[in-house]
Order: sequence, then C-alpha cells, then structure tokens
Amino acid sequence: MSETIVKESAPKEKWFMMEPEDVAKKLSTSLKDGLTTDEANLRLEKYGYNELRQKEKDPWWKRLLAQFNDFLIYILIGAAIISAVAELIQTGEAGFDWIVIAVIIVLNSVIGFVQEGKADDAIEALKKMSAPDAQVIRDGREQTVKAREITIGDIVVLHEGDLVPADGRIFEESNLKVEEAALTGESVPVSKKLNIITDPECPLADIKNMTFSSTLVTFGRGNVVVTAVGMDTEVGKIASMIDEAEEKATPLQESLEDFGKKLGWLILAICVVVAIIYMLPIGGRVPLPPLEAIVAGVALAVAAIPEGLPAVVTICLALGVTSMAKKNAIIKKLHSVETLGCTTVICSDKTGTLTKNEMTVRGIWAGGKLYSVSGSGYEPEGKIMLDNKEVNAKSVPDLDMTLKIGLLCNNARLAKEDKWLCFGDPTEGCLITSAWKAGYEREATFAKFPRENEIPFDSARKRMTTINKMDGKTIACVKGATEIMLDFCKNIQMDGNVRPITADDKKNILAVLEQQGSNALRGLGFAYRDAQGVAAEVETMEKDLTFVGMQFMIDPPRDEVKEAIRKCKSAGIDVKMITGDNLTTAKAIAIELDMAKQEEHAYQGKDIQNLTDDQINDCHVFARVSPEHKQNIVKALQNKGHIVAMTGDGVNDAPALKNANVGVAMGITGTEVSKEAAVMILADDNFATIVNAVEEGRGIYDNIKKFIQYLLSSNIMEVLVILIAALIGLPLPIVATQLLWINLITDGAPAIALGYDPYDPTLMERKPRPVDQPILNKPFVITMLYRGFILTAIVLFLFYLYDKVPPFMVENIAEIPQHHFELTIEFEKMTEEEMAAARAAFALYLENPSLVSAEQMEVLNYVHEAYTQWHARSVLFLVMMFTEMANAFNCRSEYNSIFKIGFFTNKVMLWAVGISTVLTVILYLPGNPLGRLFYVIDLDLEWLWVIPSMAIVVAAVELLKFIFRRTIANRNE
Repeated sequence: MSETIVKESAPKEKWFMMEPEDVAKKLSTSLKDGLTTDEANLRLEKYGYNELRQKEKDPWWKRLLAQFNDFLIYILIGAAIISAVAELIQTGEAGFDWIVIAVIIVLNSVIGFVQEGKADDAIEALKKMSAPDAQVIRDGREQTVKAREITIGDIVVLHEGDLVPADGRIFEESNLKVEEAALTGESVPVSKKLNIITDPECPLADIKNMTFSSTLVTFGRGNVVVTAVGMDTEVGKIASMIDEAEEKATPLQESLEDFGKKLGWLILAICVVVAIIYMLPIGGRVPLPPLEAIVAGVALAVAAIPEGLPAVVTICLALGVTSMAKKNAIIKKLHSVETLGCTTVICSDKTGTLTKNEMTVRGIWAGGKLYSVSGSGYEPEGKIMLDNKEVNAKSVPDLDMTLKIGLLCNNARLAKEDKWLCFGDPTEGCLITSAWKAGYEREATFAKFPRENEIPFDSARKRMTTINKMDGKTIACVKGATEIMLDFCKNIQMDGNVRPITADDKKNILAVLEQQGSNALRGLGFAYRDAQGVAAEVETMEKDLTFVGMQFMIDPPRDEVKEAIRKCKSAGIDVKMITGDNLTTAKAIAIELDMAKQEEHAYQGKDIQNLTDDQINDCHVFARVSPEHKQNIVKALQNKGHIVAMTGDGVNDAPALKNANVGVAMGITGTEVSKEAAVMILADDNFATIVNAVEEGRGIYDNIKKFIQYLLSSNIMEVLVILIAALIGLPLPIVATQLLWINLITDGAPAIALGYDPYDPTLMERKPRPVDQPILNKPFVITMLYRGFILTAIVLFLFYLYDKVPPFMVENIAEIPQHHFELTIEFEKMTEEEMAAARAAFALYLENPSLVSAEQMEVLNYVHEAYTQWHARSVLFLVMMFTEMANAFNCRSEYNSIFKIGFFTNKVMLWAVGISTVLTVILYLPGNPLGRLFYVIDLDLEWLWVIPSMAIVVAAVELLKFIFRRTIANRNE
C-alpha cells in the first residue's frame, strides 16, 4: 500500500454529458499540451496515486486467537484449569488429565485456523490488472510514465493492445474499440465515439465516449483526458465494494453456533447440579469433598461437550472439497460446501457462463432465402441447411458470395489450442468459421483471392472494405451495418443475377433484419462492386454497391446449460440471469434456455432501484446492470429469505460474488479478481458443474447430520450415565480422561467414516432445506434421545452389576489380583507412603488376615471399595465403547434399516470400527502403559458382554426406525 494518502477526492461530474473542451476547462488542463510535470506532481499529492487501496487485515495471531472464541471452548478451558488445580491440591502435581483436555483444545483451534484459508486477495488481483506503464502528454510532448503516477487532467494516449490506466473522456479517436467484458459483461468490443450523451442515467456499458481503467484497447487509437484515478475509477468503486462486503456465516455455522451456546449453558447447569448431588449422602454413598465433587462436575462437562465435532465437521467438509475438485468445482472456503446444499437461487452472468463467449453464425440470408447454420463457437464443424436439408453453399451463387465476402473482408484469424480460439474481433472470427463450414479455409482462400487494398472499419461509417483479386477481376468486398449499407447499394444479386434494388427489396431485407434481431441475433450486411480503376477511397469505392446477403450471429448458450437449469428447477432452485448485455439479447437467451417465458417481465439496471423485493424475486432476466445493481439484486433476494449463489467471471461481478452466500467464479474465462472474491471456482466454466456441487453440498449436509446424531446421542448417554449414577447413589461411573478417549478416539474414526457414507440417490428431487431449519428438529431430537437412553440403560445396568451385585463384584479383598491391586492404589493417586502402607497391609492379609490391624483393615476396605469401582468403570468403559460403535451403524440412516442399507456399503466405516476395536483391545492388554493413563483394569470374561450389548443397541434402534417408516407410510396413504 502506498504511503501517499488521498487528501482530497477528485471532482465528481457526469463527464460523458460534457464536451471534451468543457471537461478540460473543468480540470484545468490542456487537450494539446497536457499537464506540466510540476502540476502533475502537485496533483499526485492532492489526489493520491493511481492505485487501489485495501483495508488492513487482522494479523495471523489475532485470527488464531479467534479460534478460541467459542462458549464450549471456554467451558473446556475451565475444565482443564479445575482438573489441574484439583490434582495439584490432592497430589502436589498438576497431573495428566488437564494436559489431555488442553491438547484437544489447541488441536481443534489449529485445525480451524489452518482451514480458514488464505486472506482475501481480491484487491491485490485488481492491482495486478493495472498497467505498469502508460503513454501521456506532459509538457507538450508524449512520454512514458508509471501508471500509478497518472493523475487527474493527464492526457493519455491509447494504442491497440494497451490496458487503459485510468477513467477518462475521449476527445480524439480513430476506429477506437475497447474490450470491456470484464467490467460490463458486454461480450463484443465497444466502438468508442466523441459525441456527448444526454441521458444522465446512462448505463456503464453504453457510455461510449469514455474509457475505463483496466479495460483493453483491441483496435484503433485514441486520446483521453483523465477524469478519475485509483479508488475513484469504476474499477476502484468495485474494489471498495469488495473490501466493504461482510463475510456471511453459512447456515451450518449459524446452526452449530446456536446449538453450541444452548448446549454450553445446559452443560454448566447440569455440572453444578451433579457437583451438588455428589456432596450429598444419597443412597448410602459417602459424600464427596467439595473439590472432588467439582471434579465430578468436570467429568460431566467433558462428557457433554462433543470435542470431536469441530474436527469431524472440518474433515467431512474437506472430504467434500476433495470430491468436488474431482468434478471441477474448486472450493476455497470449507463451510461454503454445505451452503450450496440449501441454495435456493443462482444468479448467473450470461457472457461466458450461460453462453460460450464465442460469437457463432446461426443464420444466413441470401437470394431471398434464410439458411440455418449448425455448430457452435469457432470450431469449423457444422452444416449450412435450407428447410432442414444440407446445402452445398458453393453451388448457390448468392450464398457463396455472401460467405466469401465475410471471409475476405476480415482481419481476424482462428487457431486451435485446447480448443478453437479467435484472435481479433469475435464478430469477424465467426465469419471465418461460417465460411470454413462451406469449405473456404482462411489461408487457402486468402491465397486464391489476394487482398490488394483495405479501407478499415470506421465507427462512423460502420463499414469495412477490402479490394481483392477474384477470378481475374478486381472486386471490392464490403461488410457493415445492413441498414446503413442499403443506402449505398444500387443493385441486388438474386439467384446469381444482378438487378437494380427496389424499395420493396430494402423493406423485405430490413424486415428480416428486425425479425432476426428480436431473436437476439446481430445482423451484418454484405455487398460488392467492380473495383477495377476505382480509387480506393470511401467516397468512390463504397457506392453503387450490389447487395448480396446477411449473416446473423449470436454468442450461443452452452450445450449443457439447458439440462443443468432443468435439474436446478427439479431441485427447487431458481436461476436468474444478471448481465451487462442488452435486454433483447439477454431475454432471448433466457427463453432459449427455459429460464424465462416470453410473457415475463425483464428489467434493465436502471429499473432496479424502483423495483420491490417481490418484483426482483419474480424476475428472471436483468440486463444492462452495474456492480451496484448486482448487489441490490442479491440483497433483495436475501431479504426474501433466499440463499443466493452468484456466478460471474468479470471484475464487475466481484462485489456481488462476495456479498452472495456462495460466490461462484469461472476458472477459465474468469478474471483473477472474480476468482479471489468468490468462494467457489468452476475449473471447466461449466454451469452444469454447479448442479453437481449443489448435490455434493446436500449430501455433505446429510452426512454431517449423521455424525452429529451419532456424536450427540453418544454424548447424551455419557451425561445421563453420570447424572443418573449421582441421583441413585452410585459412585462416579467414568472419569474425564476416559470420556476424552471415547469422544476423540473411539467415536472419532466412525464419525469421520459417516462422512464417506454414500449419498441418497433422491437428493436432487428434494426442495432446498429452509435456511432457518435447525439441525435439532423434532424427529432428530426424538431419535437422538431414544438412542441415548438405550445406550445409558445398557452401560449403567452393567456398572450397577459390577459395583453392587455379587457375584459380579469381588466380595473378598483376597480375590483381587496383585497387578489389579497395584493399579487401584495408583489410580487412587495415593502418596508413596500410603501406597507402601497399602501394599504391606495387602501382603499381610494374604499371609494371615488375623494379623491385620484395624487401621490396616480400614486401608484395605478403602482399596477394596476403590477396586470395585475401578473394575466396574473398566467394564462400563469397555461396553460403552462398543455400543457406541454399534450406534455408528445405526446412524447411517434416520429411517432406513441398516440391513437394507447394508453393513458393507461403507467400507471406510468397517475400517474405522476395526481401528477402534484394535485400539480398545490394546488399551485392555495387561501391563499396557496406555491403559494405566486411562485408568483401565484388564478384563477376562467381562468381554462377553460386548456382543449382546451391541445387538440390543441395533435391535432397539431398528424398532424405532420401523415405527417411523410406518408412521410416514400412514400419512401418505
């Protein structure tokens, strides 16, 4: 960013409504000599450099800290602190539990930070579009300066191939044409002129007496007085809108944020309740000291918070991004994948998005007959037909001559790279293609009919003439605007014969021109004359012409777009065209694509400020729109509750791309600015790819719901186990680190596997889900609670058995295995002295119980009770892990039976459950240090509970699904 700060805004005027001399006077400059160097430097100080500015972005450390700004994270941080303090007070060391919690917090935050993506480079891309150098007239002479040093009142000299460095009023031009598609959406280069414009609301695309920064001179030359630089230019205004656009949270982000806040407050309330309950003597349970009771509350907090949810959501979205990339949809922001799934409106640019951005001849009028031309773009493949029968154009004199003139009176050329490309004027390019379809290849034809002279195209004449040798004669080939050329035509060629042209001939020709124009086809006329001995001057050569025919062309729709729009409609998605092109062309293309009907209203940009949100919502075609208009359309649709995807490829599309819920840029024809402003890029520029992306988004959302159902129903079980155990007088059934193992290791792999679940084949037959529809809707909550209660009943029943019911519990302390005794006193965090005393008492008891003192017996009873609890916890921990794995299979569908879906249709799930099973087995191996870290006592026959427990979980949920299916079937009858 430049150190120069703008101290004063440039003058604001409707420069296109003023004569060039008045513009110069207003800006205190000379059209002949330009500014002096000293005056230019003063103006640089006054107005600032001719460059785009960008507001400062937050530094990386602020963006990293922002990842911790979440209510559930606050609760986990509090849990880690309490856990560390409790351990410190009890043992003099901070312990291990708080480290596990802290690692999880940091890991989730780092993942979020990395996936946040690159900083927005839209303004940087705009800067790169600025010309590095420019030609100006200063001190009365032409000189080269840096484009950033151009200022208000400078005289800029433009030549073919130049990038326009600043906005300015044209005061001198010679056949000047400027490519403005990136700024206005207009697919054809604009012929510039000097005449003032009287309409103060003239659309940008129709301001033909000015040039605009970052557009490209394609033909001719011109001199311009600079009226705006930097952020005051049209492209600068776009930059400002991009910079000011707000980042929008996706529906999933909003839903998860709302869910997180509600869950957080509920967790805090339950934690307090549990801590209080454990301090009470319920069911004969010895009340816990306040600190230990608080630690029990911490365990519940860890149980209730789905620590793995952010990571699993991120991974699932990343899987979607990878899948979409293979289908040519490049996603820059992860959460936008899900937003696509609830898109209700796609606002699409026309040029290069719905159309090919390649002019194509569709029809030829010659000899009083209208021929159709097949094929599309610049590829020379297609046929010329009359009444659906192929015609040999060379055998039809009028048609043959029309095609030859179109090819010879032409300066463009075609070349095949990855596809056929046009170098030169797109209109001339399509004339080469139409002639080639008749067998006239450019180079061979030019060699056969060599050019001797040329009168270039002129925007005032609207004609171009070349003089060629043809069959031993010198012939003038003329092409141009039909309505003007007819005034210079003396004859007409019909069926190969030349006769005087009549008023009726002209009337019929203009009627055909008007009729084709109503179908958005641009018409060019073609004529010739004998040029032998005629001076190559406009006044002599371009008169007494013989009119021979017309060619009608259009930028055609992409072949696959019509089907893509049909799919959008079946999926409940409305498609609207927003273009800078003219209204007639836009509506004709929309009708051809079945986007709009003939009787529908179509509006121009200047109408938009007077339209209601309802009128904008009902309209499918908007033409001659500016960047502000595009934003207004997007905002109006969002006001109506729509989730808007905006497609585009030009600089002028960038603000609307950024303001839309999903900005979609074209990867091939799109400008860097549009790509940086968008969150999704179509690598193949194929509108149909958007439909694939929408389907992917819907499928991803379904899978996200699956693993949220899985994680939350599992977490509900964990919370209920702790809460019910407290209420009925049982000891704390599970500790915080065990819960972290379950939530992240055991649950994590199956949750990720649910992200790989095959999508429902009826996805694109559904309407978009309402943006305000919560994830936790009624059926979802009922299913989640039911599954949680089933899981709770199984594991809590087993905990009660092993803690309270003989013979499941060890009644005699002598029956405790030696290594289990060692684990118990370690898990109880005894000091070295207490552990030594306990070991001595245990050894003495095994040798002779009668020798054990009352004090030693009290220690042994404490260890016995503690062992009973740790043993029961280990059984609960084991069964809890396996029943949650069974729950993962249940969550593969909310309504369909797992037996119908098939256990083997998601191989990733099989691998995930297999990995979780192996890790669980490793955890329970005797002497395993990992088991000691997670308070696990190795088990024997207790493993037999795993199979029946899993079977009960599957059967119970299958019953609920059956009831749901019957209920839905009864409603539909």
